[in-house]
Amino acid sequence: MPLRIIAFGAHPDDCELKAGGVAAKWAAAGHQVKFVATTNGDVGHFAMGGGQLALRRAAEVKRCAEILGVTTQVLDIHDGELLPTIENRRTFARLIRDWQADVVLCHRPNDYHPDHRYTGILVQDAAVLVAAPFFALDTPPCPKNPVILFYSDDFKKPYPFDPAIIVDVDEQIELKRACYDAMPSQFADRDSWMGRYLPGVPADDEGRRVFIREWLINLDTEVAGNYRELLVKRYGEKGMTTRYAEAFEVCEYGAPADWETLDQLFPR
Repeated sequence: MPLRIIAFGAHPDDCELKAGGVAAKWAAAGHQVKFVATTNGDVGHFAMGGGQLALRRAAEVKRCAEILGVTTQVLDIHDGELLPTIENRRTFARLIRDWQADVVLCHRPNDYHPDHRYTGILVQDAAVLVAAPFFALDTPPCPKNPVILFYSDDFKKPYPFDPAIIVDVDEQIELKRACYDAMPSQFADRDSWMGRYLPGVPADDEGRRVFIREWLINLDTEVAGNYRELLVKRYGEKGMTTRYAEAFEVCEYGAPADWETLDQLFPR
């Protein structure tokens, strides 16, 4: 049966960074994938902001959705201002219910950025409620609580990322490169966030674009290297040579999911 997957990212680029490869695999296999940016990203630049930047970033992720074969939506919430309110809980629940999601992806709730943290908290707060018939009465409930998983990260407290499933994205890495090239406001402009803060960024436009893009691609190399045993468990000998991977941790607030269940839900 075709699956329905919804991924929440705090800004218009987070889903593409953390789940672009697996999303493309799901989409190519005939499953329905939706990316939701929970804020409009209107402060994520050093030379422009407000509505102008929000529109630019929305157009960028729309192009990424075309590249990956997914659906995308950007919520009208200012960057840096997402809060775990009751209304936002209803919004998240409605989005999951409208999509009738089998799988939900999001940030872990221990992250450097408040929008990342509260995205994870709001997804967790919506868990179970998405199946409650008398919550958010304007949307039909899900028949059951979906499986919820967290993106990978490097934060250590209160505990390090603990992957339960991993996906080889070697064949999708060029699609991710294309997505990064499609988001110059974040990954190419001189005054982009990474253009300003990433050490060693070249001064020329082309050098900067390639440097940032390949730095981001290397994050998937690190995931493959860090969780090589999990790759071998899932792919056998092929897992020894996988270069790029995306990994996910089960959130215990969602439906229970053992290894066999996850192996069936996630594409190979």
